[in-house]
Amino acid sequence: MLEEVIIFTILLGFLITVLLSPIFIPFLRRLKFGQSIREEGPKSHQKKTGTPTMGGIMILLSITVTTLVMTEKFSTASVETYLLLLVTLGFGLLGFLDDFIKVVMKRNLGLTSKQKLLGQIVISVIFYIIFRQSDFSTVISIPLTDLSIDLGWGYVFFIIFWLVGFSNAVNLTDGLDGLVSGTAAIAFGAFAVLAWSQSQFELAIFAVAVAGAVLGFLVFNAHPAKVFMGDTGSLALGGAIATVAILAKLEVLLLIIGGIFVIETLSVILQVISFKTTGKRIFRMSPLHHHYELIGWSEWRVVVTFWTVGLLCAIIGIYIEVWI
Repeated sequence: MLEEVIIFTILLGFLITVLLSPIFIPFLRRLKFGQSIREEGPKSHQKKTGTPTMGGIMILLSITVTTLVMTEKFSTASVETYLLLLVTLGFGLLGFLDDFIKVVMKRNLGLTSKQKLLGQIVISVIFYIIFRQSDFSTVISIPLTDLSIDLGWGYVFFIIFWLVGFSNAVNLTDGLDGLVSGTAAIAFGAFAVLAWSQSQFELAIFAVAVAGAVLGFLVFNAHPAKVFMGDTGSLALGGAIATVAILAKLEVLLLIIGGIFVIETLSVILQVISFKTTGKRIFRMSPLHHHYELIGWSEWRVVVTFWTVGLLCAIIGIYIEVWI
């Protein structure tokens, strides 16, 4: 029975996105919701200008419908389900506003960094308030050790840092066709396995719903992409995976399972620090995926390589949690 629920969940998530795409993509094109490519980015990306963006709306619709339908089929939706949807849709709405300003109001940078950060913090604090009222644990366990730390009221700062950090990390990773779709599917798949092993079936259903939705999106987002997810999708996915890790009490393990997102973010941080302190750049361009493009790798080669590394990170994370 449980295995059937998981199979039907990933299939439903996949099919909803796949069936929505042929309707939604032409609609976005007619509305002229096309991506503007930054001039400072790789020159090869300029040909992508005008590709419909905000495809993350399809992902969010698929995740929401699939999660609610399959959770209701399996059991009554609990506070965990609503917390997952709160963060996912909240960060998705923030990303939608950012995309809308870029593509409709023609302000290429979208929301200011302060506006985006404020929105992320507000959603994170709302999540924390509901989280604490529901008596969830504020203890953080360190993988490969017996060490556990109860942050108490300080857990609110951890939640803000984790949700904001990973939403931005996934957003930074979203720079090549299919890169985030593939790496997100792998990471959410790993958390689905771990949630299942802990009998946290609502978390597993949500994680599988996300994996199915982004795999369906990948059909149209793989190189050459017919649609981009935009900040609508990437901010939502980043917030969602951090929330899954928090509710599964596998917060620190996310650094391993989401290793690609961490590496991409570190490449940007190191690049900025190096340039400001020495005037020299470590990479040809950051985030890291652009560096490999500029040294001659094809876009598809970069994406497949990052998928492979993401899969290895996921396997290592599962191994650490389940077998060690």
